[in-house]
Amino acid sequence: MHFTSETSSNGVIERTFTRGDVPGVLWSPESGSAGAPLLLLGHSGGMHKKAPGLVASALHSVTEHGFTVAAVDAPGHGGRPRNAEDQRWIDAIHRARAAGEPIAPVVVDYNVAVAERAVPEWRATLDALLALPEIGADAPVGYGGVSLGVVTGMTLAAVEPRIAAVSFGWVFVDDALIEAARKVTVPVQYRIPWDDEQFDRTSGVALFDAFASTDKTLHAHSGRYDQVPECERDGSAQFFAHHLGRRAAN
Repeated sequence: MHFTSETSSNGVIERTFTRGDVPGVLWSPESGSAGAPLLLLGHSGGMHKKAPGLVASALHSVTEHGFTVAAVDAPGHGGRPRNAEDQRWIDAIHRARAAGEPIAPVVVDYNVAVAERAVPEWRATLDALLALPEIGADAPVGYGGVSLGVVTGMTLAAVEPRIAAVSFGWVFVDDALIEAARKVTVPVQYRIPWDDEQFDRTSGVALFDAFASTDKTLHAHSGRYDQVPECERDGSAQFFAHHLGRRAAN
């Protein structure tokens, strides 16, 4: 892992890094992070490691709960070039939108294709993060994500025993994702929008039911997927604080 920059503001140290050709960012409390849980955040499709909502969640988790938080650019996103496969999926999404057709079937397939490439990168990045002395190999690890970040996180949680808890936002659901949920056994928090015209709430409830965890909670909020109440951000951080063993740092 190679750190490329460091800034500090409002009690938070932000460091950008690369691990191989994967760019990422690490947020940690200025007061020190020894023994703190490590939270991995996966961005949604079309976004990147410093998307505004992701950064807001990261800063909240650092300042209010003392976590260390990391995010990376998914393949074909942010600072990473798109390959021919990425471009075909993006073009298909644009064509569907232009024709007034549902984008969900295309997005579902694209998310799976990206997640298959992203999971090995996340596992290698996790190796590098836990090797840092300020984090340590014994740090409890959680994962949070939305949309593409959900598909990546579900795939990662099924194969990565170091993931101890997951918090997911909205995602387009199909039968393959339902089957993937049956492999997720760690504590789960799942949030769905109740009034989004692109999101089928029935499939969202079915996904929640499919999670194999015996410790799972479903949060539904009014409005669209991008109208998540501020209290839900704190609820997610409290969920991780409960399951990863760190309470408020202030």
